[in-house]
Amino acid sequence: MLDALCSFNDEAVTYSVFRFQKLSDAEIEAYRQWLSCPACGGKAYYRKASSDGKAACFGSRYHSLDCREYHPSAQRSQEEQDALEVQQLLLDADALLIDFSRMPRRPPKALTADGQADEKATELPAAGAGVVGVAGGVSAKDTAGEAAAKANPQSEQATREPRVASQGLQTLLHSLLRGSDLADSDLWIYTDSERKYRWRARNLFVNFADAEPADGHKPRMYWGTISHTDKDLLWLNPADAKDIGIPIAPFKPELLKRFGITDRRDLEGAGIILFGKCFWNKDKSRKIIQLWQNDVQRLYISKLED
Repeated sequence: MLDALCSFNDEAVTYSVFRFQKLSDAEIEAYRQWLSCPACGGKAYYRKASSDGKAACFGSRYHSLDCREYHPSAQRSQEEQDALEVQQLLLDADALLIDFSRMPRRPPKALTADGQADEKATELPAAGAGVVGVAGGVSAKDTAGEAAAKANPQSEQATREPRVASQGLQTLLHSLLRGSDLADSDLWIYTDSERKYRWRARNLFVNFADAEPADGHKPRMYWGTISHTDKDLLWLNPADAKDIGIPIAPFKPELLKRFGITDRRDLEGAGIILFGKCFWNKDKSRKIIQLWQNDVQRLYISKLED
């Protein structure tokens, strides 16, 4: 994208990337969360020029498929495949276990000029939904219907173990970014390997735009995209909401190493999902989303292709 629409203070101004990068640092920081694609209206990001020669650019992870600014890529193709995988999971599984320890796949193959995968690029390992059974036995969390079915071995429900899928944060984030129905579904979601804590998906997955401080600081899976960071790389600022900050100072070195982040530019426009709690700052002027127990395994960042 060479141009982006900025709606700061309700005044719509179209900037070329060449004009935008000449603004003062203060103006760029103020405007960059108000950018959108001039063609389809999808939220857009600005990435500054890199020290190794990559040019400044606008972009969006929210282009409509018929947008003239949308260009297929290996990354986009993989994200759409992940969305299809999760959509199938919603049809086939009775529940989903989030595997926070699952390692991300390696970056997808680059596309050649004719749109085909570059065979010289690294092969992706198979993802797999990992649908497994759950041991029987009535627990305190079973509904009356589930308990009755388990108590009656003749019933059809009792003869089939619930199908529980397992997925990592990478696939779940990609599916949400590409419009899967996960965040609106009634699927049961387990957030611990012992399956003690479960949620309806519609009550667990929250886009940053809808984040609100919860009673008792109850955790949720917050997701969206990153607009930018502060100069010291201590806070992440979501593109989806202007009044939210994500502190990363307590685990910054581990996060930078885990996701190969060497510059603020690496985070501009990146997708993110994290298990955390939302609360107000002291003067209730800004919402804070804090990573649960500062455990970096409970966070995933999907950097953009260069």
